[in-house]
Amino acid sequence: MSYTDLAEAIRNQRAILFVGAGVSKNVGVPTTDEVVAEIAKQLGQDPETFRSLGDHRALAEYYQLTKGTLGPLRSWMDVTWHQSKVDVRDSEIHRLIVELSFPLIYTTNYDRWLERAYEAHGKEFTKIANVGDLLEARAGVTQIVKFHGDFDDDASLVLTESSFFERMDFESALDIKLKSDALGRPVLFIGYSLSDINIRYLVFKLQRLWESSSFNALRPKSYVFLRNSNPVQERVLRARGIEPIVSPSEDPGEGLKRFLSGLLEEVRRK
Repeated sequence: MSYTDLAEAIRNQRAILFVGAGVSKNVGVPTTDEVVAEIAKQLGQDPETFRSLGDHRALAEYYQLTKGTLGPLRSWMDVTWHQSKVDVRDSEIHRLIVELSFPLIYTTNYDRWLERAYEAHGKEFTKIANVGDLLEARAGVTQIVKFHGDFDDDASLVLTESSFFERMDFESALDIKLKSDALGRPVLFIGYSLSDINIRYLVFKLQRLWESSSFNALRPKSYVFLRNSNPVQERVLRARGIEPIVSPSEDPGEGLKRFLSGLLEEVRRK
């Protein structure tokens, strides 16, 4: 399938990429269930029983209240998610992301694999996780915006229920930056599940952002890569200005790789 408008926007350095957890799974980052199991372990709880007591944000909040800090959990996540045996150069998906050369990459992932991919492939980038980083951003260099925080700044992590509710206000410095960046630019979402409230909320807020502006008629089409077809969600997404792209493969990683590869070919066609 051809995505001429999206390819042209990427070619002209106008598109934004949003990266979710599905991309990080490609390099072995643990699932949310595994994080919940570790929280239970550190608190001396039975994982199965503990998992039934709330969603992962509420359980992380309980952990913080019990321990007084997220420090030990954050350290486990950092070490476990960045195994030395993993070579990001083996990830075709990460290579394709780098080669597509988006000027702006937003990610709700905490891990460092996007940054390491840019380093491994010799491409410059600027990481932005807080207001201080905004002041040091360099022009003409890809910005990797850690929208839900970064392991180098514990306070920035959107992990607990409270931090997620604060993010829902959509009024932080990074939210204001997104509002500015997104006007006039198509957005491509990859690595997200439609059961993930993050993407559904982001799509809703971006729709409201455009509707509140005087340029709604000029809004460019945005896109989301889906692992499976879902006619209900696809219709809702289209109503919000987002074109669904259904994976050409039953394997999510293979499907995303094929899509990004085809997109890169189209970007380079001219």
